[in-house]
Amino acid sequence: MHDDSWQVRAACRGADMELFYSGEESDTRAALALCARCEVRDACLATAVARREAFGIWGGTTESHRRRIFRRDRRRQDSAA
Repeated sequence: MHDDSWQVRAACRGADMELFYSGEESDTRAALALCARCEVRDACLATAVARREAFGIWGGTTESHRRRIFRRDRRRQDSAA
């Protein structure tokens, strides 16, 4: 279970969530701009990584950026085994 109490302080609280899932470049830029000024961006990203969120903008990252994080984490786990 994850502690999502950080969400009440998120810069995106009350924003149109379509912005974070649109796929349009202008929406992606706008969503990332909100994330850039968010005080809980790290907690948001940590939640997305823990849940392996495949879609949307989370914690200032795009889907492709998180896929790189997932691959890096998998390589670290494999080399530790």
